[in-house]
Amino acid sequence: MARIAGVNIPTQKRVLIALQYIHGIGPKMASDICTKVGIPAERRVNQLTDAEVLQIRETIDRDFIVEGDLRREVAMNIKRLMDLGCYRGLRHRRGLPVNGQRTHTNARTRKGPAKPIAGKKK
Repeated sequence: MARIAGVNIPTQKRVLIALQYIHGIGPKMASDICTKVGIPAERRVNQLTDAEVLQIRETIDRDFIVEGDLRREVAMNIKRLMDLGCYRGLRHRRGLPVNGQRTHTNARTRKGPAKPIAGKKK
């Protein structure tokens, strides 16, 4: 099993798909990495040589922000917005949708399960 950026990527899948198991790498970045290293897209992880795995690892470390560093950066950006007290920061602080979605109905993912209101029975 190949270990890249602290993640065990599955051995039976194609390299293009397996790289997407790393947080911060999507389809576009995975294809960019494959072209930089010179690995065909249909190659499977278990067919890679140790040198190719090392090349992939070095490319990711050098060119991309992934896993823990990316999570830390995103958390710091959200914390900065909250400290500034801007509208987006206040929405993060209150646990409400940030990007202008309606909250009268929906928004259950951000707000949590619905709380019953006393005295609403008929």
